[in-house]
Amino acid sequence: MLYKTYQNLRYRTQHKVMKYAGMFLPFPVPDLLQGPGSVKKLAKRIQADGLRQVLVVTDNILMGLKLPEGFLKSLDDSGVGYTVFSDVQPNPTIENVEDGVSVYRENKCDGIVAFGGGSPMDCAKIIGARVANWLLPVRWMKGNFRVLLPVPRLYAVPTTAGTGSETTVAAVITDADTHEKFAINDLKLVPKVAVLDPELMVGLPPHITSTTGMDALTHAVEAYIGLNGNPFTDENAEKATRLIFDNLEIAYRNGADLQARNNMALASFYAGTAFTRAYIGYVHAIAHNMGGLYGVPHGLANAIILPYVLEFCRLEAGQKLAKLAVAGGIGKQGESVDVLSKRFIEKVKTMNKNMGIPNFIKELKEDDIPLIAKRALDEAHPDYPVPRIMTREECEELIGKLLS
Repeated sequence: MLYKTYQNLRYRTQHKVMKYAGMFLPFPVPDLLQGPGSVKKLAKRIQADGLRQVLVVTDNILMGLKLPEGFLKSLDDSGVGYTVFSDVQPNPTIENVEDGVSVYRENKCDGIVAFGGGSPMDCAKIIGARVANWLLPVRWMKGNFRVLLPVPRLYAVPTTAGTGSETTVAAVITDADTHEKFAINDLKLVPKVAVLDPELMVGLPPHITSTTGMDALTHAVEAYIGLNGNPFTDENAEKATRLIFDNLEIAYRNGADLQARNNMALASFYAGTAFTRAYIGYVHAIAHNMGGLYGVPHGLANAIILPYVLEFCRLEAGQKLAKLAVAGGIGKQGESVDVLSKRFIEKVKTMNKNMGIPNFIKELKEDDIPLIAKRALDEAHPDYPVPRIMTREECEELIGKLLS
């Protein structure tokens, strides 16, 4: 009991230090190109920045759909050379990054365009970090502020509305040897320019639309209920939540609705702006391990885990959940905290159900629960400023609820 009290005090001290340090960190804000057709403007921006040869980091699925074709043509028309690296895996590995670094160097590139969802974004960021910091192994950069030298100029073109990576300091990578997923966080990883073009998202399958959208909601919620938020991050989280509540199911049912797609792209950006400053929580810590161990898509894992974690910390996070329910348009001022916080959690469950997202992780094996709990808590402690600190036993119990 005494050790637990000491440990919790140590964590809370760390959270306070990080909160106050964050007030003085110069978080970069990417220049925004926004709206239908905005990706066509990026080539001119790259040309104006003086780049001659960019590495376009994407994946083979998007290449098969020919989604980058219009952008690549605009690069040709602008006289900017490019090399496509499309071998990004759904959960990119260290080896994946090293392959990209080799392609960058072989083709004498001087900038990087991340074109795709969270995986190309993460891979592109870490390729940039390795190119600039060639003596630093990827594993060494794990954690906070360990990318020593600035990365090559980085542009982000998200094709999903979920990760928010176009505005965050984070990149997530998988160690294929240990099946462990970990984050690299550094101000140098924030892209210089972000393109929010809803036309690139029109062809997304419904199941990708739903899970990436719930990923964005998880970013907003964890940033909001954590202890390191501030008026700026709270405002962004509130805006993201309202946009997601109002638009995600519309985009899920009708992928061609450009207004809903545009609003979801904005929601993802706002949520990313919030969580990159206020941090995340146990949902992500557990989800990262579901991805590392089983290859579960990150957005799907977040969507499934979110209501379980919110129920775990509802009493401690009740005031914030109640405020977020009002901001999200599902409650009114004057209703009780108990009613509003429960309604918020039910809203998350209902959205999952309406979009065919299960309440379990089918890949999860009972024998792996102790390992997942250990790795999740190792990731979360002491950095994540969660509203309620979780013990190993509580973490194992929560993960056990995810069994099919």
